[in-house]
Parts: sequence; C-alpha cells; structure tokens
Amino acid sequence: MSAGFVVVVAIFAFALVTIWKGVRIVPQGEEWIVERLGKYNSTLHPGLNIVVPYIDKIAYKVVTKDIILDVQEQEVITKDNAVILTNAIAFIKVTDPVKAVYGVVDFAEAIRNLIMTTLRSITGEMELDQALSSRDKIKVRLRESIADEAVDWGLTVKSVEIQDIKPSASMQKAMEMQASAERERKAMVTRAEGEKQSMILQAEARVESARRDAEAQVTLAEASSEAIKRVAQAIGDRDTPMLYLLGEKYITSITHLAGSENAKMIVLPADVQEAVRGVLGRFKA
Repeated sequence: MSAGFVVVVAIFAFALVTIWKGVRIVPQGEEWIVERLGKYNSTLHPGLNIVVPYIDKIAYKVVTKDIILDVQEQEVITKDNAVILTNAIAFIKVTDPVKAVYGVVDFAEAIRNLIMTTLRSITGEMELDQALSSRDKIKVRLRESIADEAVDWGLTVKSVEIQDIKPSASMQKAMEMQASAERERKAMVTRAEGEKQSMILQAEARVESARRDAEAQVTLAEASSEAIKRVAQAIGDRDTPMLYLLGEKYITSITHLAGSENAKMIVLPADVQEAVRGVLGRFKA
C-alpha cells in the first residue's frame, strides 16, 4: 500500500468527520445551544443547521414542548396551626432557551422548589377551613407569584394545578373526634330540649287537670246546693233534704263497695232511712 493512498484515505475520512461535525439536524420540539470556544454563539432551531466543526460545540439540548413538573407532597402549617398535606403539578414551557440554560443551573428543579416554597407561604396565611375550600384561589395566587421569576429564567408558566389538599393523618383523627363530639353535643342538646318540652307539657297538663277538677268540684257543689234548695222548697222540712242527700250518698257508697273485687259479703240495714237518721242524729249531737 502506497503512502499516497493512505493520505487520500485519511483526507477522505477527515472530510467525512468534518461534514458530520458541521451538519446538525435538530428535531422538532427542541432547540440546541451552540458554544464557540466556551462562549454562547447561537441557537439551532428545528431542521438542518450548519456549525463550524471543531470550534462550535452543542452545549445544551433544550426541549421547547410543554414540560410537566410534578411537585411532591409536603406538609404545611396553616394560620391556625393545623397541619395539612398538599401537592401540585405545573405545566411550563421554555420560551427563551438561552435564559433557561444560563440563567439557572436546573430550571425544572428551580421552578419545582419555587412552587413548593410559594405554596407553603400562601397556605400558611390561611386557616384550615379556608385552605381546604380555596383550591382555585390558591392556584391563581400561586401562578401569579411565580410568573415573574419564571420570565427571568426564560420560562412561561402555563398552568399550576393543586392536585390535593388534605389534613394530615393526626389532623384527620382530631377532626373526626371533634366532629363526633359536636354530634354528641347536638344530640344531648336535642334530648335535653325534648325532655324540657315534655316536662313543660306534663306540668301544663297537671295544671289544666287540677283546674278542671276544681271547676268540676265547684260545679258539683253548686249542683248539690241547688238540689238541696229545690228539695227543701218541695218538701218544706229542714231535715228531710239532708236525709235525702245522705241516703243517696249512702246507697251510692254501698253500690261501689258491692262492686269491689275485694268485697266478699255486703250486709245492708233493713231500714236505710233509719240508718241515715241515726247518722244524721250523731252529726247533730
């Protein structure tokens, strides 16, 4: 093999390597950062691009498609000292690759930590109930808070979604105990209120019953008085009406006694009228 052939082969190989190093095909959805002698030189866009071999270097390959960042779950202490767990997911896009690679060491990690810090700050200003029910409000404030920082890093924050906000395990147990105690308290109040109303109604019923009994006794007394007057007017004797009424009550009492379950034998006097006279005579004596 002659020396000339070797030289030709070497030149041909050098040309191929030079062409390979000088031609760059950038895929869609990416932009490449070119450094020349260690300094930023240009940005390669999707398609066929030519660089200076051996001098230019592809330093960074930046994805310009939307990037999904999962923000890990973290504990946050609210304004009323409750511990909640929250996590989020962010959608960002690189709009300036130069700022993205030279403005911060790792823009994805920077945005993730910025979201975590800002989320803690926002929820820390809220009380527990407000934090649990204000997911949309937290999302808007979070996006607004990190937008300026993201622009400085050549990024656009398209959306930040709060995946979950929930009390910690110990906080959930405390809330369950509190809810149980509140339900028990309401049940006791309801039960006491029912007993109170029942006692009031019973007392009112007793008052009404006593009032009606009194009215009935007055009515009976008036009826008895009227009956005595009429009997006295009809007979014209002072003792006879009294004998009549006492005899009537005597017979009624005997009737009730005879109807009693404990009654074995009832002995009636032969002369009821004389028996009543005897009772009346003892009253007179």
